[in-house]
Amino acid sequence: MAKFKKKQGGDMPAISTASLPDIVFMLLFFFMVATVMRQNTLKVENNLPFADQVEKLDKKDLVMYIYAGKPSANYRNYGTETRIQLNDDFADVNEIAAFIAAERASKREELVPFLTTALKVDKDANMGLIGDIKQELRKVNALKINYTTKKGSVLENN
Repeated sequence: MAKFKKKQGGDMPAISTASLPDIVFMLLFFFMVATVMRQNTLKVENNLPFADQVEKLDKKDLVMYIYAGKPSANYRNYGTETRIQLNDDFADVNEIAAFIAAERASKREELVPFLTTALKVDKDANMGLIGDIKQELRKVNALKINYTTKKGSVLENN
């Protein structure tokens, strides 16, 4: 008859690392898919006003953004007056036409009629500047304008 011997020493078996590369790649792909890169660095204060009748835009890739507001704390050397930001740079009103032309040139020709200009304007911005922006947009025939707001009661806009 055979004798059974008890195993000596209570060592734990080594952890298998065979599936570790699979786990690392799954995490990598998850973060690649879930991460949204910011398109522009905001250089102006952008405290949006509230509105109660808000609609969501369907295609955000067909939107050109024009930001207006006072320069944020990091950019106070540009002054404290309301400024316009196009892409990542401060701009003057007369530069809007070139911005619209560049955005139209970067899109396919059949998409150009569907382009929308979105104004993201601080609620404390001067309406004179907004009027000037709208005049420049009329000159370049960019008549589809969207005013970006936060959803809420208009009474909260004090």
